[in-house]
Amino acid sequence: MNKTLQNEKIDIKGKSIEELEQLCKDIRKRILEVVSKNGGHLSSTLGATELIVAMHYVFDSSKDPFIFDVSHQAYAHKLITGRWKEFETLRRYGGISGYTKPGESEHDYFVAGHSSTSISLGVGAAKAIALKKQQNSRIPVVMIGDGAMTAGMVYEALNELGERKYPMVIILNDNEMSIAKPIGAVSRILSSAMASSTYQKFKKATESFVENFGESAKYIAKRVEESLKLVTPGILFEEMGIDYIGPVDGHNLAKLIETLQLARELNRPVIVHAQTIKGKGYEIAEGKEEKWHGVGPFDLSSGQSAKKSSAKSATQIFTESLMHLAKMDEKVVGVTAAMPSGTGLSTLMKTYPDRFWDVAIAEQHAVTSMAAMAKEGFKPFVAIYSTFLQRAYDQVIHDTCIMDLPVVFACDRAGIVGEDGETHQGAFDISFLRAIPNMTLFAPRDEKSFHQAMGFAHKYAHTCSLRYPRGSFLDCGDLPESAPFELGKSQLLQEAQSNILFIGYGNGVGRAYQTSLLMEEKVAILDLRFVKPLDGDMLTTLAAKHTQWFIFSDSAKKGGVSSALLEFLEESCIDNVRLVSFEYPDHFITHGNTKLVEESLGLLPEQLAKRVEALS
Repeated sequence: MNKTLQNEKIDIKGKSIEELEQLCKDIRKRILEVVSKNGGHLSSTLGATELIVAMHYVFDSSKDPFIFDVSHQAYAHKLITGRWKEFETLRRYGGISGYTKPGESEHDYFVAGHSSTSISLGVGAAKAIALKKQQNSRIPVVMIGDGAMTAGMVYEALNELGERKYPMVIILNDNEMSIAKPIGAVSRILSSAMASSTYQKFKKATESFVENFGESAKYIAKRVEESLKLVTPGILFEEMGIDYIGPVDGHNLAKLIETLQLARELNRPVIVHAQTIKGKGYEIAEGKEEKWHGVGPFDLSSGQSAKKSSAKSATQIFTESLMHLAKMDEKVVGVTAAMPSGTGLSTLMKTYPDRFWDVAIAEQHAVTSMAAMAKEGFKPFVAIYSTFLQRAYDQVIHDTCIMDLPVVFACDRAGIVGEDGETHQGAFDISFLRAIPNMTLFAPRDEKSFHQAMGFAHKYAHTCSLRYPRGSFLDCGDLPESAPFELGKSQLLQEAQSNILFIGYGNGVGRAYQTSLLMEEKVAILDLRFVKPLDGDMLTTLAAKHTQWFIFSDSAKKGGVSSALLEFLEESCIDNVRLVSFEYPDHFITHGNTKLVEESLGLLPEQLAKRVEALS
């Protein structure tokens, strides 16, 4: 491989189309080599390769803000900008991120990991460029997928952009045909014509010409143009005041470069609609199969995934439990925001398509719509990742908790999620939900307790949230079986003469148990179950027996389980207890293998046992 590809930014501006096409092949080969070993996002980034090469050919990432929505499709950008060799560490602990990260490269303009933020970032960058009077030398370039266009934030940004007319190029990477599908052969011909420099020059000349002939001429010209747009997907954007070019073939480099050069020269907001194929260049993954979006390690020749753990995941248990409730009660309904497989709701959507919905990337809408269903007497379950519930915080407060509606928030991926890293770690749900009046918080520790927790949630007539980890629960060994859930009641799992009490919450119970096995003396273990409300009677009783409390919970320390317990001790005037939290420290947690990340935080059982011994 050429040394330039190994460790320096690739200078592609002087390359021929043939050389650029070869570069795309090299990039795809490198992506496949690494992702098949490390796991990562595959089909979207393979499909965006030519788009990113064309972006770098026409624009300059050292000065033009390159803004990738979500940014999991930006692997080619990483390879072009000097991370070819380092790319082998993708998503590994201590290696490069699977998303854009300014601390990693000056060519990464912004941290990204959640969807639909890119156009807002572009508008902000464009405002700053205008205030700095740099319009002639810099222009924001945004890449956004068709799926991300389902979020309301996109249209808030487009609304302002269309009004203020800041120069910006938005590349709409359409790999699912979810944006208005072109209608027939006439549409294809017109769309192709609209993507040409001839059409754009004609349009500009026409606008200038009719200016001299009054309102009647402008009205006629506008109606003619609108009649053409009716058979193209661009009318929505044009009506918002943003020029539209496309659709163009997102794998035709010559056409892409020509189109992006034209868009840059227009000096106003432009959407370039490019149609791409997910998984392009790796035949096994080409198409719309969801399983190739994010993958674990796999065999490159066969496409077969590496064997996964046989242990049942918490998500699988959630699906089974919700299916049981749905069969038993026709009032049970549910929603997910573009994560039907990830949250386990896809099975219920197939079985009960009129009661379970995917509303696309629209967490705010998902929550508020379910609040209305609860008002109408239904029992909604909002299946959502902990990290994505952050996007609907106002809706949880304003539309759900104020009216104390019986909506259940099922927070999947609570705790460390591994390779996706700081934008996806499920650290904060306890902290931000615990502050809300009318919110009840609880967590299961294993399969049986999960079914019991779901049964409690189903019958509970108020807003509540339960959290559970990615993958399987930690092993709770020979601890007693879970008792039925009762509001605000904990379960004492192990008594001891020691003054040490381990308090576990959710998956933290398994961590507490595994740590206890490494202790020289037997310790008491409490499954807290409810962090809001707390079991005051049990805690008061235990405080009289055990004066050293160690808290185990896969959550942020600030505002988390230990904070709730400290508040209880202070309010109850209990001053003989020393409390130590083994929750997450006050910083964002990096990406990498979950065990390695936990080791870096000192959270492995053998590390925790030593810390307890040192503090006892």
